[in-house]
Amino acid sequence: MSVSTAVDHSARKHSQVLACTMARAADLAYKDESAVEATAREWGFDRVRHHHTRFTPPFPLQDTQAYTIASSEMIITGFRGTEPAQIRDWLSDITTPPRPGPANAGYIHYGFGEALDSVLPSVEAALSEFQDNGQTVWFTGHSLGGALAMLAGCRIYLEAPRLRADGIYTFGQPRTCDRILAASCNKGFKDRLHRYVNNNDIVPQLPPEPVYTHVDTLHYIDSTGRIRPTAPVLGALGDRLKGATADLFAPASDGLRDHSITRYIAAMEKNLTPVR
Repeated sequence: MSVSTAVDHSARKHSQVLACTMARAADLAYKDESAVEATAREWGFDRVRHHHTRFTPPFPLQDTQAYTIASSEMIITGFRGTEPAQIRDWLSDITTPPRPGPANAGYIHYGFGEALDSVLPSVEAALSEFQDNGQTVWFTGHSLGGALAMLAGCRIYLEAPRLRADGIYTFGQPRTCDRILAASCNKGFKDRLHRYVNNNDIVPQLPPEPVYTHVDTLHYIDSTGRIRPTAPVLGALGDRLKGATADLFAPASDGLRDHSITRYIAAMEKNLTPVR
């Protein structure tokens, strides 16, 4: 038995199959342009745009990378993440003040806002060009890419609603905004925004509350790889401890190990019904 990698271009609502597709699409954002184009063709997408920009956050010059692929029924934009050491640097900088969020609704992390500003015009141009047949629009990303996917969807919803995403999937996404903007997203997206967190993944726990927070929707992957509709209130500490002690030789590494996109994809596939 195997797990199907086929993409359902007609998908209109959340399913575990669609979530698995979005996890693979988030991983694709880490590949080079030729790999993105080859995979897009394999998945049935005939149009591709690459987005590669530079910006200067509080840290040295950074790149923002993403891609948009389109078929006659579906459009996916995948935002690239960053290395664990780099994202940790971003999130540990407590001296950088937040900046106003989309449409001045609340506040967002300054570095994420700068990264989004650098790439969103290119993404919006691709969406405007490709959405010529009423295609559904989906955003996805892992780590920093998840933050950008969430903020891009929120900004377009508030500032350019004609391009509003039908769904946003994030994996290992850090906290990006304050409670005011999170409330706007909770109200505007409802069942469209899906945030996956793998057990002890350290990145979703940063930057610290109360300045930054998450939107409500959560899919928690427990220490056995089972996806739950939310993090369990009772037994959560025990489950996290179980994951943290799975590797007796390096228990402290679990927070970074669980952040790997390959771990997210493995969990997505594990929760699918195998194809005979």
